[in-house]
Amino acid sequence: MVTQNGGGVSSGRWRKRAMGAEEPDLYRDTWVRYLGYANEVGESFRPIVPVAAVWASYGVATAYVTADAIDKGRKAAATHAQDPSRTRRVGVAVADTFVWQSLASVAIPGFTINRLCAASLALLASLTRWPLPVRKWATTALGLAAIPVIITPIDRSVDFLMDSSIRKLYGTEEPPSAP
Repeated sequence: MVTQNGGGVSSGRWRKRAMGAEEPDLYRDTWVRYLGYANEVGESFRPIVPVAAVWASYGVATAYVTADAIDKGRKAAATHAQDPSRTRRVGVAVADTFVWQSLASVAIPGFTINRLCAASLALLASLTRWPLPVRKWATTALGLAAIPVIITPIDRSVDFLMDSSIRKLYGTEEPPSAP
């Protein structure tokens, strides 16, 4: 099974250097990975910030996804420099990373947090007599608390979805993002 594993900072994806030292993947193994979660934070704060701030958070997350896809393409190009199917391998690495990250880091978690926060705000309005600012902050806190809980199930679900569909079209034996 081919997996992308976009997991957090401790995902364990390391790249070997020519001298044998290990180098962390900037987009998977460092704090930069958290930029992919910017839109979930934006969705959590939607009740208390202008909508433009939420859309800006999607811009940050999309920039992260694009940068990671470009990085994986560069790594595939360097790894397969002498391979006659280099162009195809680079294309697969870029496309796989972009689709995986778009689903697992932006679309699905953003939708999940958006709906969770909308439902919680509506439920708090009907079940409590809390003032609106308190309900909005409670909703934001719930959205932020949900982020670490939803990440792993979403990552695994996207792996399964892509392994069962688009990755079957690649026809390669190794993971597309393998350096």
